[in-house]
Amino acid sequence: MKVNFTQPIGPVKIMHAVNNGPMRRKPDQTLDNYDSYKALKIPYARNHDASFNADYGGSHTVDVANIFPNFDADVNDPASYDFVLTDEYIERTLEVGTETFYRLGAKIEHEIKKYNTLPPKDFKKWAEICEHIIRHMNEGWADGHHFNIQYWEIWNEADGAADDDSYYMHKCWGGTEAQFHDFYEIVAKHLKKCFPDLKIGGTAVCWPNDWLDRFLADMHKRRVPMDFVSWHTYTTDPHQIALSAKVAQTMMKKNGYGKAENILDEWNYVRNWTDQFVYSVETINNVKGAAFTAACMMEGQHSPVHMMMYYDARPTVWCGMWNYYTARPQPTYYALDFFSRLYQMGNEVKCTGVPADITAMAATDGNGQNGILLSTYTEDDEDKRVRRVTIHLEGTPVKSPVVTIVDPANPAPVKKDMLVIDGALSLSLKPNSVVFVAC
Repeated sequence: MKVNFTQPIGPVKIMHAVNNGPMRRKPDQTLDNYDSYKALKIPYARNHDASFNADYGGSHTVDVANIFPNFDADVNDPASYDFVLTDEYIERTLEVGTETFYRLGAKIEHEIKKYNTLPPKDFKKWAEICEHIIRHMNEGWADGHHFNIQYWEIWNEADGAADDDSYYMHKCWGGTEAQFHDFYEIVAKHLKKCFPDLKIGGTAVCWPNDWLDRFLADMHKRRVPMDFVSWHTYTTDPHQIALSAKVAQTMMKKNGYGKAENILDEWNYVRNWTDQFVYSVETINNVKGAAFTAACMMEGQHSPVHMMMYYDARPTVWCGMWNYYTARPQPTYYALDFFSRLYQMGNEVKCTGVPADITAMAATDGNGQNGILLSTYTEDDEDKRVRRVTIHLEGTPVKSPVVTIVDPANPAPVKKDMLVIDGALSLSLKPNSVVFVAC
């Protein structure tokens, strides 16, 4: 393969955003991921499902019903709101250099009784509550702040169940599809009228499906503004990221939202949700999950998607970035770190002749800092073939690049000083490796 560092082809996009911020720093404990989170230079953290976790404030944080616990209270009275732990969470996220992408709504509810995912009894009042949340966060209302949060997402996975599915299956939206259309129209129009310069959008569907197509068509018919369209994908195939992004973009363009941002704000490795779910969780937390993550970010870079947000950075089995018990970095942490390095360089450069069993991209800052990211992800656990690749480095006099490897034998990074011979760097890589070459 060839990499030419003098041929920029466009900016490196934000493919390494995440869901949720750093753990809370407790004065009487040292278990947190604050410093390692900060080191990643994550641009955005979506705060969906934050209220599951005590480190973020648990059931007193983020969700609309947690901030405004009595729906019958006066929407204009600051005393009706409880902002304390949400404020702390957002402040801490900003401290590590990460902006908040705010999901207005509720966490998913898997329980047999639903509480905050049922349709609000007054859609307009719910919109006014959200208006006051935004004014608190951005305009200082109710002893508030000026966080300048730009992205405000309305709800999450309202398409998760059909109208005639059982009550239990309605885990994110307890109403009908038609009710959600009415709800979204009222909320989006109200918030966009109040805050014309903010990005208001949604609606974080499970995947780009027929439900989304109908939703976008109806929203366009009702002249509902939409600054971004958000969706999710859980898969074992990194190529699916690009395919889903193209499907979403086609729907957006067809339905009059072609200029809106195309945002994938939940994704991770999942074989299935039943008999292979435990295997999926194990993979998320090992080197195969890291190789998958790196490949997905590179697939996103070469797709219509504007931004991707890994699910999840909160302490949970979904988090391949930090160990659930120790908060120490795991293999996927380094995949995010490597992509972040490319993002900091700024400019993707031309990379051709990449072998079929390797995913790769490269970047430069134009001032002598160059990098190449490689992934040898394979879903086939029986694949033991070593990938041999020769990288022809063009446009820069590289003699001894530093190669950092995360692979099945080295779940923590190992650095190697390599030699470039006749302008070429030769590597032998195990399956499910993630490699960063600093030139």
